[in-house]
Formats: sequence, C-alpha cells, structure tokens
Amino acid sequence: MSRLLTISDIYLEGRSEEVWQPIINGVSLTLDKGEVLGLIGESGAGKSTLGLAAMGFVRDGVRIKSGTVNFDGTELTTASAETKRGLLGKRIAYVAQSAAASFNPAHRLIDQHIEAPVQHRVRSRSESIQDGMDLYARLRLPDPDHIGFRYPHQVSGGQLQRAMTAMAMACRPDLIIFDEPTTALDVTTQIEVLAAIREIVEQFGTAAIYITHDLAVVAQMADRIKVLLKGDEVEEADTRTMLSTPKEDYTKSLWAVRGFTRPVKPPVPAGQTPLVSIQGVTAAYGKAKVLEDVSFDIPSGRTVAVVGESGSGKSTAARCITGLLPPVEGQILFDGAPLPATYKKRSKDQLRQVQMIYQMADTALNPRMSIGQIIARPVQFYMGLRGSALRNRVNDLLNQIELPPEQYAHRLPSELSGGQKQRVGIARALAAEPRMIICDEVTSALDQLVAEGILRLLAKLQDELGLAYMFITHDLATVRAIADSVVVMKDGRVVEQGTKEEVFNPPHHPYTDLLLSSVPEMDPDWLDNLLSSRGVDNIGDEAADKISVES
Repeated sequence: MSRLLTISDIYLEGRSEEVWQPIINGVSLTLDKGEVLGLIGESGAGKSTLGLAAMGFVRDGVRIKSGTVNFDGTELTTASAETKRGLLGKRIAYVAQSAAASFNPAHRLIDQHIEAPVQHRVRSRSESIQDGMDLYARLRLPDPDHIGFRYPHQVSGGQLQRAMTAMAMACRPDLIIFDEPTTALDVTTQIEVLAAIREIVEQFGTAAIYITHDLAVVAQMADRIKVLLKGDEVEEADTRTMLSTPKEDYTKSLWAVRGFTRPVKPPVPAGQTPLVSIQGVTAAYGKAKVLEDVSFDIPSGRTVAVVGESGSGKSTAARCITGLLPPVEGQILFDGAPLPATYKKRSKDQLRQVQMIYQMADTALNPRMSIGQIIARPVQFYMGLRGSALRNRVNDLLNQIELPPEQYAHRLPSELSGGQKQRVGIARALAAEPRMIICDEVTSALDQLVAEGILRLLAKLQDELGLAYMFITHDLATVRAIADSVVVMKDGRVVEQGTKEEVFNPPHHPYTDLLLSSVPEMDPDWLDNLLSSRGVDNIGDEAADKISVES
C-alpha cells in the first residue's frame, strides 16, 4: 500500500469566551490507500475534530495551532481555498453524524447527491442520477429509483443517513471520513450498510477514517484502531491486537462497559390502570398508512422499549401519543381518560405530562440560545419560575445530567459534543416534571461509557419520580439493560410484545429472531460469519448482486 494521509503532531484549539483551550494535543496518524482507521473514545475526546482536520477543515471557533496534514502530497493546512475546493467532494468526502442537520431541506435528495460529481465533472447529470439510484439500492434504501426525488423531511432518520453515505460515495473518493455513519440505523439495516461500505472501500481502494463509539462496529470495519481521550492519544494497534490485548487502563475500561442491567421489577398488579394506553391506533401520512391497529400499554414507573427497523412505525407511534399526528382510528388514554387526538386541543397540564427527548439533538436545540436558556424555557412555561428560583432549577437540571452549570450554562449548542447535546435534551424534558418521557434513541449519539451513565441516571429518576418511559431504540443492548417490557414493530404493526424475558427468550417471532441475531459482537469475524450463515457473499440481497458499483 502507498501512503495517502499523514497527520503530524497536530494541535487544535477551541475558543471559549475569547480564551483558546486545547482540543487535540499533538496527535499523529498515517493512513494508506485502501486502509480503514477506527477512531474511538468517549464523547468530547476529539474524534470528530480530528476527522475534520484530516480534510484540512476546522469548525467555527476552532483553529489549528501547529502541525501538518499532508494528503497525497498536498499540505492541507496551508493549501489555498481553490486547491481545497478541487479536493473536497471529489477526492475527500465526509459522512456526518447527523444527516438531518446536514442536508438542505429545500432541495431533493438526488439534487444534493449529484452536485459533487456534476461540478467536479466526474459524470454528467443523467449519469449521476442513475449512479445515485444504484448507490441507493446498494445501501438498502427503499424504492431506490424514486426515493431520491423526496425532500429530506420525507424520509426517516435512518434512510437519510444512508442517503448521505451514498452522496459521499458519489465521486468514488480516495478518502472518506465516516463520522458515526450507522448511529441512526437499526441493527438489520446497519449490517447491510456496513457490508456495502466495506465492499466499496475494498473494490476501489478507498481509505477511510471511521469514527464511532460502537466498539463492535469498529471491530468489523477497521484495520487499525486509535483510542483518544480528551484530545490525547491513548494507544493505537491493529484491530485484533487492540481487541484481544489492549495495553492502557482506559482502553480496557471501554472494552468492559455495558455492565449495567436494571433489576427485574415485580409484575404490574392485575387491574392497575396503565398511565398510557394505545388502543387500536391506525395512522397515516396522507393516504399512506404508517400504523395499523397498534395497541400496547405503558404503566407508571415502568420502561416499555419499542424496537424495530427504520420505518417500522416506532417514532410515528410516539407522534400519535404526543398529539403531533392524530390517529385515523383508535385512541390514546392517559390515566384512563382519552387524550384529545391533536396537541392543539390539549391543556397545558396534559402537554406537560408527556415530554419527548428527540433522536437528533443537532436539530432539536435552538442554535442561537445558550444551554441555560434552552433548559429554562420549559421551566418558565410550565412552572412559572423566574429570577433566582429559575437559575437554581436550571443548575439542578444541569447537575443531574452531569454537565456542571458553571461550565455549560453559558455555552451554545455548537460548542458541545453530540453526546453533550443529547444530555441537554434530557434535561429539557425533565424540566417540565412530566409523568412520562418518550425517549427517541436518546443514547444513539453517546459513547458507551456516557450512554451507560445516562441509562443509570434515567433508571434513578424513574425510581425517584415514578416516571414511565417509552424507549424507542434499535440498540438491543440498551433494551436488555433498561426495559421492563418490549414491543416489537414491523411495517407499522406490532408483531410481538411481552416482558423482556418473554420476548428475548426462545421461541421468538421470526422477525424478533432476525433482530437479535443482527446485534454486532466484539469479534472482527462476526460480520463475515453472519453474512455467510445467511448465504450472502457480501451485501446481503439477491438484487444487490445485479447492481454494479461502476456507473
């Protein structure tokens, strides 16, 4: 292999209140053509900042203090804007963690997909559109010939993430920075996308930096792994060595997480009225049904996990509960009484009782408001607090989510990591003092150490306040850790439900068995073995064999 990228002793700083503070401290890395380097570490370690620096790019408020970034003979830290424009999109591409915050909402997916290959004169417009359809099919997007003509808000978060991955691949770049590219994907879709990414990397000799907090995923993708902690390099080794014999205590602690599991709670007393009851709900967007005859209960003080593939109806069920999408048929009961179908007809107290933590923290927080102001708004609206009482409550909430108020209350969302922003979303939901919280993939943006801390916090709050949780997730490890009961959804229907023990212990519904078998393991051979066991050579679908990666 020949050397493609060399980062030497790079230092990056971020500005906070006119003071420059270190973010990356003298980190170096090399990357050969066709090689995949995994970057791991907890939230705030500097993974994304280093990944962007590999493109010669820094966010607003960040600067390269010293060091070099050499891409195939071009020094990016001193390259002209024109030189960078010739490289970015064509030879260097980026897949962001939050696709929802990265797509232009005013343009169709296919128009954004073809922009780079057309502007860089890689393909004509018609050739780029056809290639986009081919990539959509390869990445398991539904209706690949037509989905590109939708707008970003018309597809699910997982589908949008795959569309961004396809867009990064449009020019067949030499280097792709993958920043948590499968965070928003369910486990079955994740397998297809991981296999497709790996196939394209291998076929075209594409190098990649794969940033993730999911150790089992990086085990399938990376040739080497580099571990970061608070901007410092902890250690680096080839993947098998790193997994089997990590040297540093911090790395060993990453390998040992996921130890938290809630004790099994006693059964809900017979005849007890559930806090929320979804009864025969059918919902639609226009003429398209997205939920059909969905029924399940959420008792007080319990966690009901709703799992299923992207597009299965999990988040749509939540929208019906919150009144954002009125059901076509059926009803939602709260404490035994019917809730008005639309939020506009609900009282302030009814709105307060059910709060939601959103999947995409990047798009859920007002970028122009400080963290303290964001959390203060629901406290003011629902509780009527002002002055010192308001400040004290905001500080309490920040302490609950382990963000010291003296350090974070004045910051803007752009100054926080993805995991930190998600914790702000949790505090905002708690601010209303609800009886139920809908948690929509609340740990998907968090590294495993922080995610475990958040799960412990949610469990503690539930025990103290008697909160009910509807936990929407594709992470079955999270379900095992925190759920009391499980609802499995597919294509807008409930296919199985019961206690965690009933759903996770055989015999399973075939679809539940598919989900359980698709959870990655800390074994570099896991993905290959799984695809082989399913009779798949690579990307897992007979139609995919008919698709050429070449345009």
